[in-house]
Amino acid sequence: MVFNRHQVFLPPGARNRIKILGLMSGTSHDGVDAALVETWGDRASRARLLCFASYPYPAKIRKDIEAAADSSTMEICRLNFSLGAFFARAANEFIKTSRIRPDAIASHGQTIYHIPPGMGGKMKKKPGSTLQIGEPAVIAQLTGVPVVAGFRPADMAAGGHGAPLVPFADHVLFSGKKVRAVQNIGGIANVTVVTRSIDDVIAFDTGPGNCLMDLAMEMFFSRTMDKGGKIASEGKPDTALLGKLELLSCGYLRKSPPKSTGREFFSRDFLERALKGVKTGRSGKAGISPKDVISTLAHFTAGSISDAYRRHIFPRYPVEEVILCGGGAKNAFLVGLIQGNVAPIKVSRTDEYGIPSSAKEAMSFAILANETLSGRPSNVPGATGAGKKVILGGIYLP
Repeated sequence: MVFNRHQVFLPPGARNRIKILGLMSGTSHDGVDAALVETWGDRASRARLLCFASYPYPAKIRKDIEAAADSSTMEICRLNFSLGAFFARAANEFIKTSRIRPDAIASHGQTIYHIPPGMGGKMKKKPGSTLQIGEPAVIAQLTGVPVVAGFRPADMAAGGHGAPLVPFADHVLFSGKKVRAVQNIGGIANVTVVTRSIDDVIAFDTGPGNCLMDLAMEMFFSRTMDKGGKIASEGKPDTALLGKLELLSCGYLRKSPPKSTGREFFSRDFLERALKGVKTGRSGKAGISPKDVISTLAHFTAGSISDAYRRHIFPRYPVEEVILCGGGAKNAFLVGLIQGNVAPIKVSRTDEYGIPSSAKEAMSFAILANETLSGRPSNVPGATGAGKKVILGGIYLP
């Protein structure tokens, strides 16, 4: 092991090109995505994806993660280590299958609670806080590979939202002559507007991604998701329910960036409040059907994304292309709604750029880890609201 002048770990002889395995578990908490990325460490990162895989969570872990926000300290303590062990198993399986041993692992961890900065008494800014679990020390010990983790707290300590952190990676991957909006649709949806200059960027959480649709699919169909948007395509949006959803969320959706949100807001309780008093049945006579509920939620999600563009992006940026990634990019019905809402702007997926839509977030944190290992800041204060640029994450050695 060697340390550079910033006292940051770099593998011997790997100052220019290193391989980093990015591990990502997002707000959908359906599993761990693993992306092996080769990065160039001699300048602001350049990167290419080498290979990618996903490792679904067992039903019990999914249930434990969903319940974590209301769990006891003891249960969160145990889950922190058990998730770290799962991340390590996924990494070891990936290494075994790919036959490539990474120089480092980048682990985002699993967010179980996120509190954005807010305004306190007499308009004083209250600091935010965030908690990601999946103990990185466990990952390092069980894989024998150095781990970079805990990316969000440093930005929040500098007064930022700790989210979104992917604008740096978005700029590395998609900057060019065109102005592009890179739209991730995970459990929560977030967008980065990529221009030629990373200092001229806007990025924020637009609102719900798949989270409300997934919750409703579980409620009405005992499934984890609406694969391809098939159920939504068979229903019709209900005007009254759509109005309730917009009313309940208007405080966030109308707020100007920088801003961030999570399942703490777009939660099961949020959905139950929206559905309160709404009669659901198999036919129109009994009320709106479960398929109508799913369709309405898809329209709400697509509408919240396009509304964010109209309010906060289009007045400032001549966007020429919207690039989708995340699990929602596979929902053909949702994608069709977004296309209709932003037409005639071109809508594509990261797959067209050689990056599977499910791999992009894991790849992004591998790129951020490269900056951490090189002793360089990688937050974008214009996106997060932080008071300065900071080096993200800590390093755990096996």
